[in-house]
Amino acid sequence: MSDWLLYLIIAGVLAFAASSWWGVRRLKARHIRSAVWEETHSPGLGRQKVAVVLNPIKAKSAEARALIEDACLEAGWERPRFFDTTAEDPGFSQARQALGYGADVVLAGGGDGTVRVVAEVLAGTDTAMGLIPLGTGNLLARNVHLDVYDLPGNVQTALFGHQRFIDTARMRVENSRTGGSTEHTFLVIAGIGMDAEVVGDTNDGLKKAVGWLAYTEAGVRHLPGRRKKVSIALDDQPEQTRKIRSVLFANCGLIPGGIDFIPQAMIDDGMLDVVVMSPRSAIGWLAMYWKILLKHKRNLPVMSYYRSGKITIRCAEPMPTQLDGDPSGEATEVTIQVAPGSLLIRVKDGTETD
Repeated sequence: MSDWLLYLIIAGVLAFAASSWWGVRRLKARHIRSAVWEETHSPGLGRQKVAVVLNPIKAKSAEARALIEDACLEAGWERPRFFDTTAEDPGFSQARQALGYGADVVLAGGGDGTVRVVAEVLAGTDTAMGLIPLGTGNLLARNVHLDVYDLPGNVQTALFGHQRFIDTARMRVENSRTGGSTEHTFLVIAGIGMDAEVVGDTNDGLKKAVGWLAYTEAGVRHLPGRRKKVSIALDDQPEQTRKIRSVLFANCGLIPGGIDFIPQAMIDDGMLDVVVMSPRSAIGWLAMYWKILLKHKRNLPVMSYYRSGKITIRCAEPMPTQLDGDPSGEATEVTIQVAPGSLLIRVKDGTETD
């Protein structure tokens, strides 16, 4: 390679880096993260009324049902009450029926969607939620250090484990084009932009065949694309303009594959970790990939981190959104707010959640 070509390549890389850096409008985060690290504690109940919100179409739902019934019988408790989800109702009315039944613990048996819906109903109550992960991602279960492949062990933890309070968050999605708006709880990661495009375009058949790796295939297809201009405000501060591909709002940061996507995100610190991603080429995506994979602390101009209790994003044209891996519609405005210590969950004895 001739010297002039080498210099040209170096100049191009430097120009790209400089232009990317110039395009990043730095936001101020008012908060400093302070994790609660609450100790787990025993429920202190000799007998428990158990309710189960179960997605019956999951592959191991019948096995989970039998294990839960046998464990309650062996403990000398009342027979657990099962409330099956349907295509029309993913668990909202079922979780409310479980509360009306007077359950001491409500087990969420299914994927991330079932867990998120049950949590939305239980948040703000003193009724504990137990996790029976039966889905593809099982995001919350991973973040509280459950072995998502150990169904008998997860049943034991959900029924007899310790418990603790964790944060939840709510995202309001508004679309000025249609006049529609929705608001729902999430537990792990919500987002707007390319991440939601990937979630909405992942092949269901491939997901059943290879699990969470199906998201990688969809991600590669969506790498090309243009950045979109949005305004971002943290904790009601003045808005600042950014060009982004995606913005993530993380309550905790462990995702499938053992990847700690946002290592600083903690599930009990009363804060959300915000990741603004603004790559404009393959070089930017590659740099982000290596940063996440190698966990290096070097700042990247195309990947910025902030912490906030409330975030508002506005965009001129509708952008797709997602909640814990489920599509949640297109938005011209999203408002996200954390609810500290709002959900009581069952965990392993002495488990610390990140």
